[in-house]
Amino acid sequence: MSKLKMGALGASGHLLTRIMLPLSQSEEVELVALASRNKEKAEKVALKWNIPKIYESYEALLEDSEIEAVYIPLPNHMHLEWMKKAIDAKKHVLCEKPFTLDAKETDELIAYAKDKGVKIMEAFMYRFHPKWKKVQELMKVSGIGEVQTIHTIFSYNNQDENNIRNIKEYGGGALMDIGCYAINSARYILGQDPVSVVSKLTYSDAFGTDILSSAILDFGKTRVLFTVGTAMYPMQEVKIYGSGGTIEVVIPFNDLDDIKGKIIVTTSLGQRVIEFEPTNQYGQMLDAFAKAVKDGIDVPLSLEDSRMNMHIIDQLVKSGQTNQWESI
Repeated sequence: MSKLKMGALGASGHLLTRIMLPLSQSEEVELVALASRNKEKAEKVALKWNIPKIYESYEALLEDSEIEAVYIPLPNHMHLEWMKKAIDAKKHVLCEKPFTLDAKETDELIAYAKDKGVKIMEAFMYRFHPKWKKVQELMKVSGIGEVQTIHTIFSYNNQDENNIRNIKEYGGGALMDIGCYAINSARYILGQDPVSVVSKLTYSDAFGTDILSSAILDFGKTRVLFTVGTAMYPMQEVKIYGSGGTIEVVIPFNDLDDIKGKIIVTTSLGQRVIEFEPTNQYGQMLDAFAKAVKDGIDVPLSLEDSRMNMHIIDQLVKSGQTNQWESI
């Protein structure tokens, strides 16, 4: 079966450092075109990765009838606009997280995409690593009893005023950029959505974005606590505490593709380390998206899933302003 022919809108650092290698190795997807407003940069990337077509505008790429799908790694404030334009061009869409600027924009996209016959998916790559599938399996068989709480930390230190993650108007900030992972993974682990949330957000005087954000998500019988920061020592941890044990997900989100994945399970029987062969989770995500397109099945992450994640972020922002619990 032929590969899904994909075009990329923008030669972002994320595309070049994390996506190009698995794209070049995929048996399901072929990157046939790259659009960039920087022609010189696009030519260098195309030469290095053997991309046959380059375009100096995103519109020109969308007009290419050979292209079946697009990957969108653009800044957050551009996601809605270019997803809608891709839908108009009848291209399937794989868009980077966070999906939009808020739940209202996601609602707009869902309405716009209705009955248009294209697949659209948010690029939460971590879900495609086999270690996370094992975590979900352990949840189904109550591998650590009833989950009481989940604690997550995700941070990095980025002081560049020109970086999109530090530009408020671009949808920057800790909650949007990495808090979305803490929220999404908790929902994935528990298989449900919180009923209410509360947060405390610290904003940068220089950037206006949140640089330290902490939250509690109330899932009824389970509470999720997380802290994310953009001015902290780089760290990422997810630990699940149950009535009969714990699960620690080692390097939960930005796992490396040349080392074994790990989860550490501790119960009354002792501690065991479960290892997984080195996996490129981005490649797994690309292949799963392509399979959904070619087989005419639902994509692994639904638009409704993405909408809920954005809604929870909205309510956490609101809670930071009201200093109260907000309903989901």
